[in-house]
Amino acid sequence: MEIQEKEQPIDNAAYLNMDLLRFTTAGSVDDGKSTLIGRLLYDTKSIFEDQMEAIEEASTKKGKGYVDLSLLTDGLRAEREQGITIDVAYRYFATPKRKFIIADTPGHIQYTRNMVTGASTANLAIILVDARHGVIEQTCRHSFIASLLQIKHLVVCVNKMDLVSFSEEVFQKIKTDFENFSATLNIPDIQYIPISALLGDNVVEHSANTPWYKGASLLYTLENVHIANDRNHEDARFPVQYVIRPQTEDFHDYRGYAGTVESGIFKPGDDIVALPSGFKSKIKTIDFNGKHLDIVHPPKSVTFTIEDNIDISRGDMIVKENNQPQVSQDVELMVCWLSDKKLTLNGKYAIKHTTREARCVIKEIKYKVNINTLEEIKDNFEIGLNDIARIVIRTTTPLFFDSYSKNRATGSLIIVDEGTNVTVGAGMII
Repeated sequence: MEIQEKEQPIDNAAYLNMDLLRFTTAGSVDDGKSTLIGRLLYDTKSIFEDQMEAIEEASTKKGKGYVDLSLLTDGLRAEREQGITIDVAYRYFATPKRKFIIADTPGHIQYTRNMVTGASTANLAIILVDARHGVIEQTCRHSFIASLLQIKHLVVCVNKMDLVSFSEEVFQKIKTDFENFSATLNIPDIQYIPISALLGDNVVEHSANTPWYKGASLLYTLENVHIANDRNHEDARFPVQYVIRPQTEDFHDYRGYAGTVESGIFKPGDDIVALPSGFKSKIKTIDFNGKHLDIVHPPKSVTFTIEDNIDISRGDMIVKENNQPQVSQDVELMVCWLSDKKLTLNGKYAIKHTTREARCVIKEIKYKVNINTLEEIKDNFEIGLNDIARIVIRTTTPLFFDSYSKNRATGSLIIVDEGTNVTVGAGMII
């Protein structure tokens, strides 16, 4: 890509309608995640002048002979002191082709829960591998979590190629090792790119140091990866977040149901069912910003009005009459435990699923997953921080859900400790 092309101004109207890609970075400690993001922002002219001055000043204070671009995302004092990422850092930038939201996630094992948080809404994951160390435990851990979270696109960036003399042999060995591991993962699209985040090789433009690499640069890959079909456009799901009743003279009889279209397509005139009541009606209007829409796709936030006055409240779900989710109080799920306090069998917790809140009891622990081998551990049911397990819960009220593999929005939930109100588990419904 030519520099002149990147410097073209982005039309504001076009920017609002531009495609958005959410992606996350993951990898072990010191694999260069923050440096890579800093390089992307720097080379796409997405850093303000005062930001650059602050980074240059901080780099000088640290005694570095170069501008440390990792300081763009490592904003916490503890992160800068230790040279590591602790919390998830979000950054935003755009090119003439696409808008981006980046989640820079930690590499330490004890911060795996932060990686789950950052990756939960991502379309794509970048897994960084240090060319000197190859595929290691954290590489497998983060790749498995990406697969568990149904991220369909994975880019394996073999970083620090400058420290192995841009060796094609080193790159190919890492690619082969990762292919052997990823054969058991549910990730349909995996690409491999040799890079140097520090020097910028193959990040925005092709590098002359890797003439043997015939693939695309990282930025080109991010700009062109196809994500339009990743969302579920078949199963229409509209969790109700709020009931709108203005009761003014202009809107005396108005009753609208506000929320986000999580999946599927809705149009006025569609036959719908309100869950859990099961009452049927038709969509009268779909309102957005004072206008009536003819059709709505995810993830649009809108207000429905329906033809019949039926009882619908927050936590209910509007679905198509001929396409309904599962309704049950017994739910089986994979859970990533996020708390130092261990999961308690038969313990009682609060849960949040779409806009619905309920309480649950942990009925059964089926197995724990060995992150390194992906084997099922059935002789140790102690589930602690960062563990991933398959469990069964029973809820106080029915949930309306799809499997996570089919619908990320209605197939996910969080588990909350009722005593502290702390989120202790992230669940993916099977």
